[in-house]
Amino acid sequence: MGGRLDSASDLVAALQRAADPAETEKIRNRVAADEPIISVRMGMLFEISKRATDLAPAQLEQLFDHPAYEPRLAAFCILDFRARRRLSDSERAELAGTYLDRHDAITTWDMVDRAAPRVLGWPILIEAIDFSLLHDLAASADALRRRSAITAPLWFIRKGSRADVERGLVIADQLSADTHPRVTSAVKIYRKHASKRLA
Repeated sequence: MGGRLDSASDLVAALQRAADPAETEKIRNRVAADEPIISVRMGMLFEISKRATDLAPAQLEQLFDHPAYEPRLAAFCILDFRARRRLSDSERAELAGTYLDRHDAITTWDMVDRAAPRVLGWPILIEAIDFSLLHDLAASADALRRRSAITAPLWFIRKGSRADVERGLVIADQLSADTHPRVTSAVKIYRKHASKRLA
């Protein structure tokens, strides 16, 4: 697949080399009409992102600030790959802080779904950051922040106790009257998995 990518420009160049016009229609269906895209197959984007897991903070910021969809998705993939490592509580809190600080770069549901469970849900589960953040996100005017609020607790279902899963249901209840499709679908997903876990 190739060696390590050490800069944002290297990653973007790798994405551009991997561009596949056959992906354009699928990607265009999930991004804003005016959002630039490179047209990279999702599996290929994950592979490229994994090669850039150790990007310096300034380089990662360049990806968050990129106008195109794929470099920003790659940035959130990098956070997710970092979260899979053996980290201290403070390192997990720092990753979550980056996710929250750069939530403005999230423009599609898949950016949330890729990163929120491990990057945000994991440190909340181990109390490296406060659960109240989920209530704050659930109260946001931004639908994708509200999606983060209910997607992060999917980690509770995977690794938490029954009580943790039930805490996630509190967030689902907070969002029960939400009518945005990106939120309602995520609430349904959480409730479905929670019901299986609690059965």
